[in-house]
Amino acid sequence: MKRYHMTIIKPFYFFFLFVFILPISNGCATLPNVSKMIDEAPTAQEPRQIVSSKGQLSHEKSRAVMERLKRSVYPTDILERHTAVLESITESPLTKGNKVTLLADGQATYAAMFKAIKNAKDHINLESYLIEDDETGRTFADLLVQKQAEGVQVAVIYDSVGSMNTPAPFFQRLRDSGIQVIGFNPINPLATSEKWGLTHRDHRKILIADGKVAIIGGINISRVYSSSPFKRKRHEKAPIHWRDTDVQIEGPAVAECQKLFFDTWQKQKGPDLSGTKYFPDLKEEGNALVQVVGSTPGQSNRLPFIMYVSAITFAEHSIHMTSSYFIPDDQIIKALTDAARRGVDVKIVLPGTSDSRLALYAQRYHYPELLKSGVKLYEHSTSLLHAKTAVVDKVWSTVGSTNMDFLSLLNNDEVNAVILSREFAVEMEKLFTGDLAESDQILWDEWKNGPLLPKIRAWFVNLFIQWL
Repeated sequence: MKRYHMTIIKPFYFFFLFVFILPISNGCATLPNVSKMIDEAPTAQEPRQIVSSKGQLSHEKSRAVMERLKRSVYPTDILERHTAVLESITESPLTKGNKVTLLADGQATYAAMFKAIKNAKDHINLESYLIEDDETGRTFADLLVQKQAEGVQVAVIYDSVGSMNTPAPFFQRLRDSGIQVIGFNPINPLATSEKWGLTHRDHRKILIADGKVAIIGGINISRVYSSSPFKRKRHEKAPIHWRDTDVQIEGPAVAECQKLFFDTWQKQKGPDLSGTKYFPDLKEEGNALVQVVGSTPGQSNRLPFIMYVSAITFAEHSIHMTSSYFIPDDQIIKALTDAARRGVDVKIVLPGTSDSRLALYAQRYHYPELLKSGVKLYEHSTSLLHAKTAVVDKVWSTVGSTNMDFLSLLNNDEVNAVILSREFAVEMEKLFTGDLAESDQILWDEWKNGPLLPKIRAWFVNLFIQWL
């Protein structure tokens, strides 16, 4: 769900947030200079450091793994220079031997989550921005309570703003059953700024079962993801399905997801979690290389932002993206327009409808510059697009929780999986093609000659983009 939207936050609180809090909290925040980071990254001659289920590979073996991958696709700097940039800024390694399953929508994701929960024997860790008290949320709650009763240790992190409208008894029931539950950054305006920040939210969505299966992406625990998109025809006025994407990971990369969960748990001073096998020995389950990119606010820790700008910068053939709240900074715009001008096939599917009208207006502010450079833009017309994905040069893919807006890039805890795999990229391209079929292309001549009011509205909303 969109942060600070009116369906989540009461009108007075929303007004208070924008008028009094956000101008102060965002005033000094800036995004890092990615061009400088690229210049300072190691040269492409250095082999990437890859971790397997048995530990870090030698330089020779790491080089051999990357060479095999390079031979499977057209030449691209995304596999050398970009991975060198990521390696230079994060402690999370590139891991081999992972099986990655694309979960193309809410129904597929929930089915995978329910299966992972039911099969868990040791522990279940769930982290979600929004957990609603609706039929979907209650189904999750029932399963978690059942597993706790079976002796499986369950731990839950929810965001106190994202889940603001979820009544306290919903979470108290979980606690009463023995489940460990914490709310991220509880709302407390009287606390000191060092201990509390309204704009610092936990926007991650992670489910880990037995330390062996991890599911991450953009899907919250809410019924809006549970419906079928096929029940609503194009342009039909009916309940809107939320179109989103997750991935299921099995293999060494699961441990990196687990580390992120525990880092948040400890920072929020959650109770001790011990006596379970949170980090079991993991065997190789597939052929995908995976890097888990997590971020928390900090001048040099806006890793998904750096990841996106760098990947776009080094793309040589194609960039196919879906973005749910597209309010990019100048570096992202420049990277996209430069890519289009050098002949890269840049296509971006954006929402045609949104739970935040302001975000929809703000995304359209950037249409003229992008369209004139050759970027192809589309608006999804049959669902509310909430997916945050990209596939570059048919080998590099990312699926995660990171929106391309200032709240995600500056203030939130986020997580994305980066997958290096030609086979997985093929699946991503198929999904993207399906989204294109359900979208309307925005053409420059039509936009240029269209009504004036939407353009004025987009310009005005853009004045406040850091608060959207």
